[in-house]
Amino acid sequence: MSIVISTDIKKLDLDLIYLFLTNSYWAKGRTREEVVKSINNSLSFGVFINNKQIGFARVLTDYCVFGYIMDVFIIQEYRGKGYARQLLESILEHPDLQKIQRWMLATKDAHELYKQVGFEPIPDPSMLMGKLIKKKK
Repeated sequence: MSIVISTDIKKLDLDLIYLFLTNSYWAKGRTREEVVKSINNSLSFGVFINNKQIGFARVLTDYCVFGYIMDVFIIQEYRGKGYARQLLESILEHPDLQKIQRWMLATKDAHELYKQVGFEPIPDPSMLMGKLIKKKK
């Protein structure tokens, strides 16, 4: 089955994306408003079969130095068919992202997938820092 990967945000199924992300380990509890805002402020990729969305990813980027791949998913019934790899290849080959010098992402369980497209553990993770802000209730 062939897929179409598009960056046209008008084609995205926001309900599907919201439901998947808010139930994922990495975006649990994200509000619909936050999901929509994050899509609008990123380069977002939808994966479609016969005009039905089956996957998603977005890239937070400055389009020249840094790209951070986020919120990658293929819905359960379409996994194991190589669609996630095709999505990642499409992201890395996107014409607007060809000047990026450093790509990053975070994963708890998909290391093998990302290795297939050239990602590897950061040689010195002690260089990285982060700050997590807890949401106020």
